[in-house]
Amino acid sequence: MSKNSDSSTGQKVAGVILAGGQSRRFGVGDKFLKELDGKMLIEYVVERANFEVGNLIINSNSDASLFKAFDLPVVADSIKGYAGPLAGILTAMEWVRDHVPDCKWLVSFPSDAPFVPLGYVEKMLACAEREGAEIVCAASAGRTHPVCALWQVDLASDLRKAMVDEEMRKIDLWTQRYRLSVLEFSDQPHDPFFNINRPEDLELAEQISQNLAG
Repeated sequence: MSKNSDSSTGQKVAGVILAGGQSRRFGVGDKFLKELDGKMLIEYVVERANFEVGNLIINSNSDASLFKAFDLPVVADSIKGYAGPLAGILTAMEWVRDHVPDCKWLVSFPSDAPFVPLGYVEKMLACAEREGAEIVCAASAGRTHPVCALWQVDLASDLRKAMVDEEMRKIDLWTQRYRLSVLEFSDQPHDPFFNINRPEDLELAEQISQNLAG
């Protein structure tokens, strides 16, 4: 249970930190374990997400003991074979449906995006309710961020069918079937959805972190 569990937003929205990929572009080892100013990348995401949602899980196909310090449920992909972020979304939707049946929404946080803005979930939920959306995708600096999104949990059955029967793997192809809203966030003084894919991205993240600390 997260620190935001008593808020109205926290009661409506569960969260998943997506750490299920293979980090091919980063090199050897799990990317989310890399350190930024003395803290693992995923630590930043857990800290922020804990204040945003009522229930938080980690989706990962890595050894669950790596996450023991966070005291959060760790759930491996329900569709095997490293099927991409959609598999993590599906896994989390099904977990919420089974464990928090009154929760209508799921919000996703990538484990390699340490600067996701505070208030992210509240703003995404407000957009969904205002525009009648089934999915809300975050955007910044002219780019959408499909894994930074808010999802209606009751889309789980549709998503499973698409992944199993159609071998659907691309987020954009699946989300275009539904009422999708895009919510723009300011990229000043930095892109809040900056994610770390390569070692050189970690150097830029350190500069952002130092600027924030200053």
